[in-house]
Amino acid sequence: MRQSQKTETKADRQGKIGMEVQQYSGARSSAVSENNVRRDTWRLRERILSNKNLEQACKQVRKNKGAAGIDGMTVQDLTGYLIEHGDELKAQLVAGIYRPKPVKRVEIPKPNGGMRKLGIPTVTDRTVQQMVAQVLGPIYERRFLDNSYGFRPKRSAHDTIQRCIDLYDQGYHCVVDFDLKAYFDTVNHDMLMKFLKYEITDEWTLRLIRKFLTSGVMNGQMFERSEQGTPQGGPISPLLANVYLHELDKELTRRGHEFVRYADDCNIFVKSRRAGERVLRSISTFLEKKLKLTVNQEKSRVVAATRMEFLGFSLWRGASSTKAKYLLFSLLTFHLHDIS
Repeated sequence: MRQSQKTETKADRQGKIGMEVQQYSGARSSAVSENNVRRDTWRLRERILSNKNLEQACKQVRKNKGAAGIDGMTVQDLTGYLIEHGDELKAQLVAGIYRPKPVKRVEIPKPNGGMRKLGIPTVTDRTVQQMVAQVLGPIYERRFLDNSYGFRPKRSAHDTIQRCIDLYDQGYHCVVDFDLKAYFDTVNHDMLMKFLKYEITDEWTLRLIRKFLTSGVMNGQMFERSEQGTPQGGPISPLLANVYLHELDKELTRRGHEFVRYADDCNIFVKSRRAGERVLRSISTFLEKKLKLTVNQEKSRVVAATRMEFLGFSLWRGASSTKAKYLLFSLLTFHLHDIS
């Protein structure tokens, strides 16, 4: 009996020692993790503000051209402006007192009718956005899924259509076509910041992005608050749009769906209309409840893959081939987001 008590005491003591070792290791890992976060945070900020990154951003903004913002400054003026005011701009960014100007509201006609609203930042603000996008882009590129094609390097609309053809040839002959109502204008800022924090720990960077989201809009002489949305027109907008809908990509993957997404155009491939109707209902609920987006129920539908139109293309079956072919309808839709 005594021997049993001694054995139990020894076991208890060993257990306590093990727990202490685990607690010590956990505390040490936590400290190392916190140090890594602080180091990575500084590195992120340092990379965004580096002279090399600024020079690259300046070149890209000049290459993209585009109209002037509300201050009238053109891309041709950018190099001279940065030579004279570059140090002041970086000092404002470091101190956290940089304030983006409201974007300039312009409207362009859509290929299928109606008008598309764009928000044109000033050339200086475009440069700062480009600086952030150049650093964050590669970070998120490692996280984004292969099903996403829009606004990503070395991926094109033709790659998107080829994937659609591959899925059709695998027997997915029905498509759930989702239409998000005014996606870029209705992105929830709080949700977006939450999603950004999954990867970005630097509060300085997060605050800077929030400033761009809430900088407001000048519609003629009228100032409008921007309480939601990420206006099309700035270099960082495509990245933020993909960060937000990456949550949809993860959910569709978790459910085992085959899908293709190009920016806010998402098609889910299924093998029967019945399955498609079920997916349309369940994913609509996810988009509206979890992502706070509005699904256009009148335009969202389940169709035969050979009747869908996606990015200006339509699938059809050639008489002499068992493989799906595609027919070009219009390339105009490829450029609807090409605004920076």
